[in-house]
Amino acid sequence: MMAQFDYLIVGAGLYGATFARIAAEKGKKVLVIDKRTHVAGNVFTEEIEGIQVHKYGAHIFHTNIKRVWEFVQKYADFNRFTNSPVANYKGELYSLPFNMYTFNKMWGVVTPEEAEKKIEEQRADAKAAMEAEGVTEPRNLEEQAILLIGRDIYEKLVKGYTEKQWGRPCTELPAFIIKRLPVRLTFDNNYFNALYQGIPIGGYTKMVENMLDHENIEVRTGVEYFENKPELDLLADKILYTGPIDAYFNYSKGTLEYRSVRFENEILDKPSFQGNAAVNYTDSETPWTRIIEHKWFEFGKDKDGNDLPKTVISREFSSEWKLGDEPYYPVNDEKNSALYAEYKKLADAEDKVIFGGRLGEYKYYDMDAVIAAALTKADETL
Repeated sequence: MMAQFDYLIVGAGLYGATFARIAAEKGKKVLVIDKRTHVAGNVFTEEIEGIQVHKYGAHIFHTNIKRVWEFVQKYADFNRFTNSPVANYKGELYSLPFNMYTFNKMWGVVTPEEAEKKIEEQRADAKAAMEAEGVTEPRNLEEQAILLIGRDIYEKLVKGYTEKQWGRPCTELPAFIIKRLPVRLTFDNNYFNALYQGIPIGGYTKMVENMLDHENIEVRTGVEYFENKPELDLLADKILYTGPIDAYFNYSKGTLEYRSVRFENEILDKPSFQGNAAVNYTDSETPWTRIIEHKWFEFGKDKDGNDLPKTVISREFSSEWKLGDEPYYPVNDEKNSALYAEYKKLADAEDKVIFGGRLGEYKYYDMDAVIAAALTKADETL
């Protein structure tokens, strides 16, 4: 029997949609399926009270890759949103990433020279304390962070947030998690130093729908791949699989671990809750890690430029992951990396199947990197 499609793409997120679009433009017939009832994967946005709500966590597009920027521009107009988060430590507000506003609030310093001196003093104290214990290399994340930015910033802006994110004390976390903590001796609070940055006007869902809008692409949502695998596999000559790699092989080698995130969303009958898209709660007592106020991704305006009377907030809680939960962040420790290597061997032996994306490659990807990876894979295989 002749296959109806050249490619079956499992997963309608950024990787699947990017590959599908390039394949379709090259004359390939493509079937895209997703178990969710919508396309766009974790960048899915839904309109609530005129606000594009990021349903699976905040996604701010930023890239230095010109090809990726030119690609996404075909499917959406981007606004000029710049990510400038705020840290809330027990009611004290600090500017992020660490910059002169942060240091002024923390110590009252005014010049870059004063700030640098203060940081160096604290770093020297940390080094001396370690040496007094006969320790030369940081043994855990706490020691590493204090060596990088000193105790004050660590205690107020790093410790509580990191412990909530990982669900364990910083003294029990490996030092390598924080390789560097960017310190800016300027008043620049643009979090991403990227050439291109913004949010697609009208949301990410519309952008991905536009990517998939081609005569050679058929999209079917609400389709569970593994429940219909034999029939679906027969429909296409090749398969691009962007789901969890361990699930594809029926967890035969064991289960790869992830960290998960839980959201509590609330519609508020007021024009503003916190006045910023992202506020991180860096104390350990507040149970959530951050609050996202979605309207500020589009400057609090509706599509006609009018002020929106209501607001939508999402409290974000970091949570331990168990099979069946939404997998967010791969836990790239030694144990899981070794297990992934086993699955990678199995994947390489599949001649009809390409494995790609965050779950298919068990790898944390920024949005631009996942699109770049899909474009490269398309270059290699189409």
